[in-house]
Amino acid sequence: MSTDPVARAIALQAELHHQLLLGLQLMVATRAGPQASGDWMFRLFRRQHEEKFLSSFGKLGLDGLPHAVACARYHVLSNAIGGVAVEYMEESDTKAWVRFRYPRWMYDGAAICGVPLETSRGFLRGWYAHNGVSLRNPRLGFVCVSEDMSGQYGLCGYFKEYAHALTEAERLVFAPHERPPPYDPAQQPQPPAEDWNAQRLAKAQRNYALDYIRNGLPTLVQTLGRPRALELAKLAARLTGLQQYRHLAGAVGAVDGGPRDAAAFLAAMFAGMGDDCRIDDSAAGVRLHHRGLRLLRGLADDDRVDLLACWTELWRGTLHAHRAFMDLRVQASDDGLCWIIDEGRDNDGVDA
Repeated sequence: MSTDPVARAIALQAELHHQLLLGLQLMVATRAGPQASGDWMFRLFRRQHEEKFLSSFGKLGLDGLPHAVACARYHVLSNAIGGVAVEYMEESDTKAWVRFRYPRWMYDGAAICGVPLETSRGFLRGWYAHNGVSLRNPRLGFVCVSEDMSGQYGLCGYFKEYAHALTEAERLVFAPHERPPPYDPAQQPQPPAEDWNAQRLAKAQRNYALDYIRNGLPTLVQTLGRPRALELAKLAARLTGLQQYRHLAGAVGAVDGGPRDAAAFLAAMFAGMGDDCRIDDSAAGVRLHHRGLRLLRGLADDDRVDLLACWTELWRGTLHAHRAFMDLRVQASDDGLCWIIDEGRDNDGVDA
């Protein structure tokens, strides 16, 4: 990890929000059930698709390519920028393969054991089955030949342009008896090095993880209803913060001490979001004035309120992981947040 404190904090924010996504997936799968998990993934990946798919074609140099080839290269390049390993095998202009390699970013570590098949099927329907619709090519579909939860060799399949228009059910089909052709590293698309230096890639990987949270909560609300979605998301966020604090603190050189130390830890971490922070301990308690909030940029008002309510629980979890008990209150202001940290036992207070 970089020795530069801001670069280090950027990488840590990518890790933390990745872990939050994993925790939320497990929380939904175990508390709401496999079908709810699959429905949520469908909505999440369809929203991500509609926001990013066509708008990224030009940036990735895919305009003008045959659609099957362009779609496969899109998934290889966009995932590579996010830090996810995907291999590319092109058979023809009308058939191109993608194979995700282990360890799977989406189900890091042993978390994969708690994710149901419905989750994977949900995101395949939400994104992969919709490529032809977005490209206005009714003959384009995706054939999945391997799935993680089946114990095969990871998510793998190919985009295919058929000779006939596909029905909705034909846009995603499964053929577990098929195998991909041999991988040729010379065919592997790479993001242009001149456009994607180390600093830009690090920020892209942070934003890649962050966008799953920004889009994940509104779509979870659509799936479960607001009260249940916020209940599960807040719990997942707090547990993630509790589990991750020691690792994060060690990486930024934080001290497991009192309110001033806790505020310094938060400020160091928020630097990885590009946010502006100022600590004020002249008033009663320690106050962290937090402005910028990359997390909320471009979101609708309702989504901002819900996301902020859950996101503050992530950081409340990190404070609960300290040896000393502390009270945390979060107050919204016109230009950001004020985190107020006092000695004592946390009272779970969030002033919106």
